[in-house]
Formats: sequence, structure tokens, C-alpha cells
Amino acid sequence: MAANSYYVTGTDTGIGKSVASAALLRALCARGLRAVGMKPVASGCECTADGWRNEDALALQQASDPVPAYDDINPYALPLPLAPELAAAAAGVTLELPPIIAAYQRLQAQADAVVVEGVGGWAAPLSATIDQLDVVRALRLPVVLVVGLRLGCINHARLTARAIAADGAELAGWIANDIDPAMARMDDNFAILQRLLPAPCLGRLPHAPGASPQSLAAALDCGVLLRSP
Repeated sequence: MAANSYYVTGTDTGIGKSVASAALLRALCARGLRAVGMKPVASGCECTADGWRNEDALALQQASDPVPAYDDINPYALPLPLAPELAAAAAGVTLELPPIIAAYQRLQAQADAVVVEGVGGWAAPLSATIDQLDVVRALRLPVVLVVGLRLGCINHARLTARAIAADGAELAGWIANDIDPAMARMDDNFAILQRLLPAPCLGRLPHAPGASPQSLAAALDCGVLLRSP
């Protein structure tokens, strides 16, 4: 496997996995690595002249260096914004691991690092027979957890970290994301997470809608993640 590739999951949906993944890509690039993104399964796509396209997958493509083919970044582009199993059924598509593995291998061949973004939270399934853990195992990836700082985040983060460990996956680090600027005692909650989560914090992303991945990358220190080939 690529020595510096990771699977990005979250404490829930809507907590900024795509923003964090794009920022992580730029942080890896700033370290001198060729880093490319991947969104194996994306629900909620628009029909374009080039085919179905997902906003998050496009953001990962734009943050990548080199810039890979879209079909490798997002092998399963599902039109409806539903849970993957439901979106795939509506599209008449059967989600399978081999196309994901093949696309990952093509990305891996052109980069030093591949940042693979999952769907929803860690326990959200891809299909009736495929969990996100199956992708992590198939690609042999450590996990980076994105924690959206909002009420309830400590519980969600600790439960997710425990689930990742119980599943036998490696939690390599976590990223805090200030998704709720009105959250009371946000800094105190962040400090508790730093104390309790069993992995290093890679940084804390500010609440900055529309900020570029390059600017957000400055908030991350991915050095602890880097491994020798």
C-alpha cells in the first residue's frame, strides 16, 4: 500500500469530511508529497456534459496534485442524495469492492498518498453487504476521524473511536472542525477531546465557509501521520 494513504471518516454526516479531506490533501502536498483524493461512493450528483458529478468529489479532484481522472476519484456516482444503499438501488447499481480497489490502485500508481473519503459516519454502510470497514481492510488504510465541534461531539467522537478500534482498524489521528460557531465552551470541549481521544490531533479547522483548502491546510500538522515507504 502507499505509505501515506488514509481513510477519512466522521462522527456523523455533515461534519465537514470533504473540507477536512481537501485540507489534508493540501497539507500533504505542502510536505512535498504527490497527494490525490478519492470518494469511492458519492450520493447526490448532478448530470453534466461529462456525466454524473458530485460536488465533494470535485473538490477532492481540485485539491489533488496531480489531478486524477474523475472516474478514478469517484467510481460510484449516484444521483439521489440518499444513503448509498438506497441511492444505488434507485439507480439500479450494485455496489461492489473490485471497482473501488481497481480505481484506488490507479490513483496509488500516480501518487505518494491517497486520501479516501468515506460516507456519513463510520458505521454507515455502503450496501447491504459492504461496510466502510470492508473498504478500509481491502485498501489496508489507517483511519483519520473528523470531529465536528457541536453539542454532543464528545460522546460521538468517543463512540466512533471505540468502534474503529473494536473493528480492528487503526485510528491514526483526528481533525477537529468548528462547524458550529455558536457552540458554548467550544475550546473547553476541544480540550476534553484532546485528552480523551486515543490518537493525536492533527489540527483544528476554523469556521470559514468558502475558505480554500490551501488556507485551511495551514491549520493541520500531518507530520505525525507520515511514514517511510
